[in-house]
Amino acid sequence: MQSPTLKRSKSWFDANEIWVWLNAGALALSVCAVVFILLLIAFKGLTHFWPQPLYEVSYRAADAKPTTLIGQLVETDTLSRVQFLEAGGDENRLAEDASQVERWLFKTGNRRISPPDFRWIYRHDIISQANPEDLANIERVEWGDAFGRIKVLRFLNKERPQIPLSSVSGAELESVLQRTLQRLNDTRQAIEALENGTIQKISSELRELRLQQRTLELNPPADTEHQQAQLRAEERILLQTYAEQEAILSGLLSNLAGSEILLQTQSGDTHPIDLADTLRVTYPNRMGAGEKIGQFARNVDRFLTEDPREANTEGGVFPAIFGTVLMVLLMSVVVTPIGVITAIYLHEYATRGPLVRILRISVSNLAGVPSIVYGVFGLGFFVYFLGGNIDQLFYEAALPAPTFGTPGLFWASLTLALLTVPVVIVSTEEGLARIPMALREGSLALGATRAETLFQVVLPMASPAILTGIILAVARAAGEVAPLMLVGVVKLAPTLPIDGDFPFLHLDRKFMHLGFHIYDVGFQSPNVEAARPLVYATALLLITIIVSLNLVAITLRHRLEQRYKSFE
Repeated sequence: MQSPTLKRSKSWFDANEIWVWLNAGALALSVCAVVFILLLIAFKGLTHFWPQPLYEVSYRAADAKPTTLIGQLVETDTLSRVQFLEAGGDENRLAEDASQVERWLFKTGNRRISPPDFRWIYRHDIISQANPEDLANIERVEWGDAFGRIKVLRFLNKERPQIPLSSVSGAELESVLQRTLQRLNDTRQAIEALENGTIQKISSELRELRLQQRTLELNPPADTEHQQAQLRAEERILLQTYAEQEAILSGLLSNLAGSEILLQTQSGDTHPIDLADTLRVTYPNRMGAGEKIGQFARNVDRFLTEDPREANTEGGVFPAIFGTVLMVLLMSVVVTPIGVITAIYLHEYATRGPLVRILRISVSNLAGVPSIVYGVFGLGFFVYFLGGNIDQLFYEAALPAPTFGTPGLFWASLTLALLTVPVVIVSTEEGLARIPMALREGSLALGATRAETLFQVVLPMASPAILTGIILAVARAAGEVAPLMLVGVVKLAPTLPIDGDFPFLHLDRKFMHLGFHIYDVGFQSPNVEAARPLVYATALLLITIIVSLNLVAITLRHRLEQRYKSFE
């Protein structure tokens, strides 16, 4: 005779409740893993923008001599005694009972003066450490950050730089330095506005004139000489204007020169740093909580609005954000009508038969094709075939330089449209299938045509599913990288795809993308340690964009479902 406990256990197994609990446990474990990864990325990404204190550390070097280091503490790590010895550590410096060794990673900056700019120091070698308030963090256009003590600000003779005109030190140094940096930053903005405005416009007009001259050479009309003379006259005027703007630009560039600071580094030596290459100077050890929050907000703003520098390891990601959003918008414009029309045909008009079954199987198979295959197809069909023929027909004057016969924004958008169209088709079909047939029959019985029933009854009620399919396609397209590497994305795009020159939207240009930016910074960067925080920050931004798109889809779908719920 079985005991009550054994009977309950057998009943529990017979009811398959164990599988319910196992599924619930697996789901909970997956959710915890996703949340942990998101929290890790968020923590690592946000700490990249928080102003880090500067340490002045005295430690024993390999030759046992005291050495000074100035830098930011980036990471701490623990090694076993065996790992320490295998790494070439000196066993005599360890305590006999020490089983583990702690080491600290410092970002020392000053890459140009004393590379490398990241160094490991064992904790037992540290003699003393402090956070002096006079340590400065100097953010430069090139060569990364510089750390040290600013001793003197000098204004130089531009014709004889070795002879300073004046110098500032002491109490007034910081105020004069900040005013000088503000003036130089205003000059940089004027230079950027001139280069991206008037000079770029003149360059575009000169390029267009030369294309027109080339067109006249290929297809000479009756009054070829007259038209060529007219084009040459316009070209002379533009070249003269260009020379005038170049003179203005040269004057602005000369205004950047003529000032430098003398920085005392960790070695004790003093090195000059040209303020023309200096963006900002901060003193993180002096900042209070409010100042750090303000600096954090400014760092985030610069990350979102500035262009990248130093092989994408410094600066912001605005071109990548712009390229990602613009590509996704173009992709949506292409994929929405194709996906919705295909779903409507398959569900509302197509006769059930072998052809429809083959089409459905094909759509399902397209959803499982690796994305890199779409990239190869886009490169071969869109870029080389369509783009090459477009160049032959419409841009013959620009050949052999390709216009559309090279990877660009338009081809990347079309490639991702093919990649995501199965998502829109399946989602739209599911929405159409959920609409009761009685609504269609009632509309037809009242005298509406089949097209009126489709556009006024069926599609409005299926709009939640259509919208969800579109946003899911957008979310997937925003995270794809592999096909884009073949059809248009680049490491650094010199100009944005949108500007003030006709036709304003340049579909033939290459662009930057957040997903490729993460790949490039994480795996192609020459300075891995410097690039690592930027990888987390960019990944956090990309995840935020994708999650936001999905939240928008859920919200809009819910509202539309509530709106049409009474008709179901």
